Amino acid sequence: MSLNIADYPNLALANVPEELRSLPQDRLPALCRELRSYLLHSVSRSSGHLASGLGVVELTVALHYVYKTPFDRLVWDVGHQAYPHKILTGRRERMTSIRQYQGLHPFPWRAESEYDTLCVGHSSTSIGAALGMAIAADEEQQDRKVVAIIGDGAMTAGMAFEALNHAGDVHKDMLVILNDNEMSISENVGALNNRLARIMSGPLYSSLREGGKKALGAVPPLKELARRTEEHLKGMVVPGTLFEEFGFNYVGPIDGHDIETLVETLRNMRKLKGPQLLHVMTRKGKGYLPAEQDPIGYHGVPRFDPNHHQLPKSGGSGLSYSAIFGNWLCDMARTDSRLMAITPAMREGSGLVKFSREFPQRYFDVAIAEQHAVTLAAGLAIEGKKPVVAIYSTFLQRAYDQLIHDVALQELDVLFAIDRAGIVGADGPTHQGAFDLGFMRTIPNMLIMTPADENECRQMLYTGFIHQGPAAVRYPRGTGPGADIEQEMTALEIGKGRVLRQGKNIVLLNFGTLLAEAAEAAERLDATLVDMRFVKPLDEALLLDLLDSHQLLVTVEENAVMGGAGSAVNECLMRHKKPVPVLNLGLPDMFIEQGGQQQILAKLGLDADGMVQTIQAYRAR
Repeated sequence: MSLNIADYPNLALANVPEELRSLPQDRLPALCRELRSYLLHSVSRSSGHLASGLGVVELTVALHYVYKTPFDRLVWDVGHQAYPHKILTGRRERMTSIRQYQGLHPFPWRAESEYDTLCVGHSSTSIGAALGMAIAADEEQQDRKVVAIIGDGAMTAGMAFEALNHAGDVHKDMLVILNDNEMSISENVGALNNRLARIMSGPLYSSLREGGKKALGAVPPLKELARRTEEHLKGMVVPGTLFEEFGFNYVGPIDGHDIETLVETLRNMRKLKGPQLLHVMTRKGKGYLPAEQDPIGYHGVPRFDPNHHQLPKSGGSGLSYSAIFGNWLCDMARTDSRLMAITPAMREGSGLVKFSREFPQRYFDVAIAEQHAVTLAAGLAIEGKKPVVAIYSTFLQRAYDQLIHDVALQELDVLFAIDRAGIVGADGPTHQGAFDLGFMRTIPNMLIMTPADENECRQMLYTGFIHQGPAAVRYPRGTGPGADIEQEMTALEIGKGRVLRQGKNIVLLNFGTLLAEAAEAAERLDATLVDMRFVKPLDEALLLDLLDSHQLLVTVEENAVMGGAGSAVNECLMRHKKPVPVLNLGLPDMFIEQGGQQQILAKLGLDADGMVQTIQAYRAR
């Protein structure tokens, strides 16, 4: 998106932070208005994350204005907050390419800019990474400052508190900014709080605080009395006692949209020693009324007209897999009172809105705490409940230990409804659901199913729910091929695939939702097509039977080939001493970039054309 200087006279002078820092401070409010407008209009043209970025405009400007970036390190958490940061760090003209194939990454990306210090996709990593940088900065002795910006609910995760605990213990110079946008901790903001923040971050308070410690240090009882007095006085007016207990000096809360207060407070805090925490109150979606009124709906947006004040409806005609899951969950809950649903902060994304309203007492959003989500399910299962964990593939990675120790080892009845499995598209490498089959397949007692269409998804969810032991159903982002959905729930025979087309010489063994592409390839190759359905247990009897009439086995999956469903087939053949050629098609040994789902699948050779070409080339060797 090209910049019209007449519309953005201040933003035009701040393409990089060095230029921003040359502006007079009294021009910053106008710059913030222009930055917010530019963000709104660029995202409306590209699609992407909107509400979070609108909420941190003033904070982003103040940080780059006060800190000497990129020498000083800014570590963003929940990377979708970083759109304004990208605009101010030399990527302004490329913003409409964000989340597009070969465009800007949707999150901070170290290879993209020297201002991006940490690749961020998942949440709650900023404080730990910033502490590592602060320790290194202390060794370098070059007066490098480190700031972690955490928010949008990321302070709900255990990793954040683990890092706070360690940071307070090692006592290195660093600043943690809690961007509180009412998605996590929330307190009222006013002139009193702003004034307190200025006082508490200023030199007078700091010198009195440190001087008092030294003066009273020789008299332990008086030192302890002073500490407790300060703690209780601050606790009366600010919600900072928790962070003080971690060893941080707490300042705030302050108005995150008051650029003057932000700049003055940050200037003061840049000079302070030891771990500091600044509590900043912001409004998600600030400056664009529809996003302020519906920050969840405007969290991630398609292309839209910002003048219409409403988002376009999805163009898809069919039900999404998330909706299929949500409908099944409500249907199942009506017939079985033991069902409990758990999600780590993904109510909307996982299709749980309807369930949360109809069964509020059986719905648990544990916030961004994937490990806890899984162990909570284990506790429920131990007491005879039937928990269903709705979780994205990429987020389940964070709970691998709990999946093994707390669920599978104890053979507990927990169903994992794994959304966004396979290629997710625009969110890129951090969000592709590439690894779940591989990391689950190695775990004893796991039942793993891969539906090929909407009806299979519904029936597999039922199959996994009534199964004794841990079970997983993994399905992709978006809509299915349009299969008729049977409302009556029928359990599938465990570990049994189905032959859909009888052909010659070649057999395509499909695992999951690439079935339509595999079916087209099978027609063109006159190959046999099998919907395997189960990754674990594998239908070994069917597999061995197919060897009598076929010379080549081709496995198809939307998962990393290494260790995935195809590997299960390979292991089966080796175990039975069957030296048959096998071609494994799936995601290669690399992190998959962002782009449209079909665009990426075609690039990887996982559409029908790619499958045919790869198979023909393999046979021609």
